[in-house]
Amino acid sequence: MSETILKTIRRDSFSFEALAAGYPELLLLKQVPQNPAYHAEGDVYCHTGLVCEALLSLPEWQTLSGVEQELLFLAAAFHDIGKITCTKYEDGIPVSPKHTISGSKLFRRIAYREAERFSLSFSEREFVANAIRYHGLPVWFFKKSRPEAELLRAAECIPLRLLYLLAKADVLGRQTASADDLAGQVEWFAEYAQELNVLNHPYPFANPYTRACFFQQDDLWQGSALYDNTEFDVTLLSGLPLSGKDYWIMENNSRGDNNLPVISLDQLREERKLPPTKDSGKIAHAALVQAKGFLSKKQPFIWNATNLLLETRRKLVKLFSDYHARVRILYLEVPYKELLARNHIRKRHIPENVLETMIQKLEIPAPWESYTPEYQTRTHNPQKTQAPPTPYL
Repeated sequence: MSETILKTIRRDSFSFEALAAGYPELLLLKQVPQNPAYHAEGDVYCHTGLVCEALLSLPEWQTLSGVEQELLFLAAAFHDIGKITCTKYEDGIPVSPKHTISGSKLFRRIAYREAERFSLSFSEREFVANAIRYHGLPVWFFKKSRPEAELLRAAECIPLRLLYLLAKADVLGRQTASADDLAGQVEWFAEYAQELNVLNHPYPFANPYTRACFFQQDDLWQGSALYDNTEFDVTLLSGLPLSGKDYWIMENNSRGDNNLPVISLDQLREERKLPPTKDSGKIAHAALVQAKGFLSKKQPFIWNATNLLLETRRKLVKLFSDYHARVRILYLEVPYKELLARNHIRKRHIPENVLETMIQKLEIPAPWESYTPEYQTRTHNPQKTQAPPTPYL
């Protein structure tokens, strides 16, 4: 079995150049320009190398555990990978809008499809993806309409004390006249996170119901203690096609009193003899009609669909919650090669380009999205444990 990327990082004494030699995705950063007002040091590759050096020089570096050092260095090496696809010119100046979101998805996709090269557990991969996603937050959080909500949401996904170190290295690894201002904002972030009691762990909400309501509403104070008025449970499945959702239902929904009704979008398609990419609106409408029937009767049920996008899940969670349901999101994942193998023998074969597009668009459910988020995943490496993706290593 090939050496994991984390072991490679430590073997090569945390060398960015050595890592880039083995992972040529990073070499593409040499072709990406940056705004000289914020990055006078040069292209993204140059900046990333300086960020990795700055990370190693931080006094806090020596206080980190071995796995924290390895994962944080990996996140630093890939933190601007999204600039490869996002960078464009506006008035002759290179800009990279939304590169953190794109970079998070790109890293996840590469690490998933190239699992043998990366050999990361699901938790390790998601730590790095979330670090990429949120690495700009410490600099710009104060401009958000609800900065405290942004910090609490991020704290559900990644330890903010580690995000702070990544952002600190990101500022030190650049040449700009505003370096002192940026550094001050990062320090302010750490102080505010400490004040909100989320620098070292997620926010300790009064109860799970208050937590769920806080992330669904725009005007709720995190210190509230709401009465839990939920009355029944709804399970919302999420995952790529062929990830095992039907099998999970077969194994878990036919024991004892667990025989719940299932709303399956695939089944609705089969009943109407429709291909996977046609009349999606009609299928969704039919499913929602069924759901509202169960919701009005306070009947627990399972919603079986891919639910790959955050916006799709948020709309469903809000609908179900409005009927006082406790919404549980269960995400399922199998290794990429197994996914392809299952597709080849599937009766209703999914075109490979369609499947790849789904992988590209995938937004894995974040811990803050539902009442009780759960993850059932497997890796290509049986020696890797698959604990839930807690951000606290």
